[in-house]
Amino acid sequence: MSTTRPAVRTGPVAVGVLGTASIARRRLLPALAACPDTRLVAVASRDLATAEDTAAPYGCRAVRGYEALLEQDDVEAVYVPLPAALHAPWVRAALTAGKHVLAEKPVTTDAATTRGLFSLARAGGLVLSENVLFVHHARHRAVRQLIEDGAIGEVRAFHAAFTVPRPPDEDIRHRAELGGGALGDMGVYPVRAAQHLLGDDLRVAGAVLHTAPGSEVETSGAALLRTPAGVSVHCTFGMEHSYRSFYEVWGERGQIRVDHAFTPPATHVPVVRVERDGAAEELRLAPDDQVANAVSAFAAAVRAGAAPDEAATLRQAELLDHIRRAAGRTAAPDALPETPDDRRSR
Repeated sequence: MSTTRPAVRTGPVAVGVLGTASIARRRLLPALAACPDTRLVAVASRDLATAEDTAAPYGCRAVRGYEALLEQDDVEAVYVPLPAALHAPWVRAALTAGKHVLAEKPVTTDAATTRGLFSLARAGGLVLSENVLFVHHARHRAVRQLIEDGAIGEVRAFHAAFTVPRPPDEDIRHRAELGGGALGDMGVYPVRAAQHLLGDDLRVAGAVLHTAPGSEVETSGAALLRTPAGVSVHCTFGMEHSYRSFYEVWGERGQIRVDHAFTPPATHVPVVRVERDGAAEELRLAPDDQVANAVSAFAAAVRAGAAPDEAATLRQAELLDHIRRAAGRTAAPDALPETPDDRRSR
């Protein structure tokens, strides 16, 4: 089936939601309803009562079944918060139906499938965007500016961690068939933070993935990456830990540290700690709503007809595949060929 090209429209982007996952109910539905650039028109669930309960606070339609929502003519775009293993078929179905897509991260569980979906979107004149929220927070722009201004001199190393306590046994993050596991759910954050601040040209030098006894997915891990200039990047992630959410950029003159880096509430007052030349200062920034910013950015991309985060999303997917392979896990379907740099790093 060929992708249906969308009609040219103006005004707020009419969005439907495929599923009623926790992140959709807690964060994205309120943001979609509040954003002046989007209009929440429908919520779909396999169970109509669940859809009705979720849609009621926003006065939008409840739809039984994801296919039925994709058939709605007034839905221009869809948000897909389904389990990771279900992203690919429903993102593909949405694109084929001529809908723009905001997909929860990761877009899919392997790089080859992700590349294919972006190609499908481009062929249909559609926007496919991955919902990595933290990159839309203003403090990371402030950190990048500090680095570019030479506040800590030449960057030498980057450390980042995102870990959470063990989810309940019934949580989908424990289920292999639904694309669960710490790498795709938590590992995205430190890896993407390194890309965001150091660039996309990272290479995986080594990785460890640990599976707790009785688990069918990896529950923690670490990856060592590097830039072409030799900056070392150490990423730690997991779902059997105390909560940690931070990154540090080490330079020849000092370091920059950001705590509560990845999932801050909109009211959080961000602090960037800068240590240099034996002195330390804390830069207190204005609160920022990364969820609202992400929704606005998606709406702007739809109206502009281009997905600005495509290259970073594709590289992120490739890096996650390389991490799996470096850790000795079953290769993801695309099994990316090694580059000379990859071989030398072993």
